[in-house]
Amino acid sequence: MKKKRIALVRSILITLAAFVALPAAYAGIEISGGNFHEVIAGELYRSAQPRGEDIDRYVHTYGIKSVLNLRGTNPDKSWYRDEIAAASRNGLAHADLALKADRPLDDQTVASLLALFAKLPKPLLIHCEGGADRTGLATALYLASVKHATEWSAELQLSILYGHIGLPMTHGWAMSTTFERLEPRLGYPNS
Repeated sequence: MKKKRIALVRSILITLAAFVALPAAYAGIEISGGNFHEVIAGELYRSAQPRGEDIDRYVHTYGIKSVLNLRGTNPDKSWYRDEIAAASRNGLAHADLALKADRPLDDQTVASLLALFAKLPKPLLIHCEGGADRTGLATALYLASVKHATEWSAELQLSILYGHIGLPMTHGWAMSTTFERLEPRLGYPNS
């Protein structure tokens, strides 16, 4: 009887580990590949931190006209200088907004983000470091506030499909809770 109980516990633990490990592995593969996705053809795209040559390709292939960096201004970092140089050589509008994936957005930051959606020329590329949490929230808010998309399609932007793991005590949980808090203002029932 004791061996059966141990075998059952072992099976449960292996199943739980697979439940966590498989989505995490998928998210890692997605993020390491640039996590670039078309959200609305000709209007909105999302990605992880693009290299300069990625931006060049996105401009050529998708007609990107502006870049919204959710990592904030970082002139001392090579990735930022590369991004600014690529935006400049391609004649792109560029905006920085510093979000932290582990902190909920306050109302002022949400208002700033929504104002950037209105101001920046389209097609727009939104990115953060991994393209999962901050970018997921921003694209969800774009779909909800600008396109008046269904709650389901907006929330899908904050999902494992893009590397976001919306579970308590995970790095990006604050992005999920921010969206939930904003649902009534976006016209969704807060469930």
